[in-house]
Amino acid sequence: MTQLITADLVELDQNLGNSPEDVIRHLAGRVAANGRASEVEGLFTDAFARERKTATGVPGGIAIPHCRSAAVTEPTLAMARLSQPVDFGAKDGPADLIFFIAAPAGADQEHLKLLSKLARSLIKKDFTGALRAATTREEIVELVDNALSDKPAAAATPETAGATAAPAATGAAAGTAAGGPKRLVAVTACPTGIAHTYMAADSLVAAAKEVGVDLQVETQGSSGAKPLDPAVIAAADAVIFAVDVDVRGKERFAGKPVINAPVKRGIDEPGKMVQEALDAADNPHAHRVPHFGAEEQAEREAAEKGEHIGQKLKRALLTGVSYMIPFVAGGGLLIALGFLLGGYDITEVADTVVLENNFGNLPEGGLAIYLGAVMFKIGALSMGFLVPALAGYIAYAIADRPGIAPGFVSGAVAGFMGAGFLGGIVGGLLAGYIAHVIGSWAVPRWLRGLMPVVIIPLLASIVASGLMFMVLGGPIAGLTAGLNGWLSGMTGASAVVLGVILGLMMCFDLGGPVNKVAYAFAVAGLSAGSATNQAPWQIMATVMAAGMVPPLAMALATVLDKKVFSLAERENGKAAWLLGASFISEGAIPFAAADPLRVIPASMAGGAVTGALSMAFGVTSQAPHGGFFVFFAIGNLLMFAVSILAGMVITAVIVVALKRWAARKAVDTVESVPVTV
Repeated sequence: MTQLITADLVELDQNLGNSPEDVIRHLAGRVAANGRASEVEGLFTDAFARERKTATGVPGGIAIPHCRSAAVTEPTLAMARLSQPVDFGAKDGPADLIFFIAAPAGADQEHLKLLSKLARSLIKKDFTGALRAATTREEIVELVDNALSDKPAAAATPETAGATAAPAATGAAAGTAAGGPKRLVAVTACPTGIAHTYMAADSLVAAAKEVGVDLQVETQGSSGAKPLDPAVIAAADAVIFAVDVDVRGKERFAGKPVINAPVKRGIDEPGKMVQEALDAADNPHAHRVPHFGAEEQAEREAAEKGEHIGQKLKRALLTGVSYMIPFVAGGGLLIALGFLLGGYDITEVADTVVLENNFGNLPEGGLAIYLGAVMFKIGALSMGFLVPALAGYIAYAIADRPGIAPGFVSGAVAGFMGAGFLGGIVGGLLAGYIAHVIGSWAVPRWLRGLMPVVIIPLLASIVASGLMFMVLGGPIAGLTAGLNGWLSGMTGASAVVLGVILGLMMCFDLGGPVNKVAYAFAVAGLSAGSATNQAPWQIMATVMAAGMVPPLAMALATVLDKKVFSLAERENGKAAWLLGASFISEGAIPFAAADPLRVIPASMAGGAVTGALSMAFGVTSQAPHGGFFVFFAIGNLLMFAVSILAGMVITAVIVVALKRWAARKAVDTVESVPVTV
């Protein structure tokens, strides 16, 4: 196994700057200078992003900045002992011992276990004392290697794949309750799962042992997780969640008094957290891990209390669209393949062919007609879930799992009545809100188990679908028919204006709400397209073409003028070629996030031109996704490419011009990072 740390990765008694950013940048440079990372900027960006989520300073003058990054080529540990301590956010002051853990994005389990083991060693005072007393780099490396190779001391937590446990003290001092020692369980987890997860676990175990309490910890980290024994959880008096991410399998702890806190508090104040858990165990009014149903609903309501109605509505609609897209993407591509093999007339014979024919009894026209009919029918059935899935998952976003069934049923009713996409939205909102209200009812404990699986789906389906049938479905169906007729009749200048609007929307927020609205509008009408009514296909082609412009334009811009882009942006530009060609607008997000005032207006300008040209040329797409890779589903492919090329060039030129002549900050490069070897 590759050595994690070498003497060349150690800095002794150096001044590396006045801020965590300075120190992390310097250590990232040292990692790259030793051939363990492909670039400095990418590694620094990932590490500093992790630092901004949660400060990595821990008690004892220690900081452990860490990350997993695609820029790292082999697991690495760089260490600095600072002559001028830097504040990394620890409560007891600045840190002078800095350990920078850099793991590859796909690091193997053995390396991750070693890195987490090192993090655990840093809470031991004898180890950190030896690091401060060391006089040479080689001595530091030897100390670290010994910490990684030695077995944990008996008093420490046993090293396992993912669980940490400490035996309870069994003497007279053990516990405070007359019936015996208190028993606690805990879960620790951080976004990276390398350092804080395990340090918090060990700190909590040590604090519990000091007061004679049995505490067992499940570490949900990157080196694996071994779930706590259900019997241990059942016997626990309270649970501690020291986490920065969602707890996996949270329902296992339902009903237990709980203390929730960020993972860093488990390192900084383990004793207080243990005492709070003990107090909660004796408090009948303490907050508890919710059971699924009304209690969980109440907890979610509290978490969402700060959202206003517009934010809640947007979240619900985006949830519905995101879950709907896989049905539409697969179905649309299969329909396009069906047309490719069987021609447009396959729509008239597909049902008969798939029911009456097989490989041993091919229809007139042979194998191509048979396969075309099968693909078309599978695609049509998949597209049939468009409105029910949209409504079902809008309801899910509002009322959680009890809202799914009423939402799907309301969506099916909307489809049956011809209310289409708009009916699905209204039905999903109705079903979700009604399920939400029913779920908030105070019911006897014996009835709670039936609420999410019987009562809520039944009542919400009756009310929401009944309203769709008897009140709302007809008017919405009429509105939908009028809208489809208007779109189908758009030609000439009015079609070009629509193309401009759709192009602007697709490039405004690159996969965000406005982009998703335009995309959902296009895919919702896709199934209504036909050889005699190609307007929905034209809208789909316009949306797809405009959405491909930003990532392709950013890729082109990094080629036209490399000097105005950082190394990380140039690397992102290489990936953006493929992302753009595949119609993944999010490929431009790294550029927009770094420089929104230049990238977004430039993207909108190019997208508007592409949208206008696509509509003017009458380009069509029978596929809802795929970009150039679904060329067989694109009508007038040459003009599709020309439209995209025009918008791409316009956006790239505008971005480069703005970066050259508008005021901007200097771009950091690898050469600007001071590295001492």
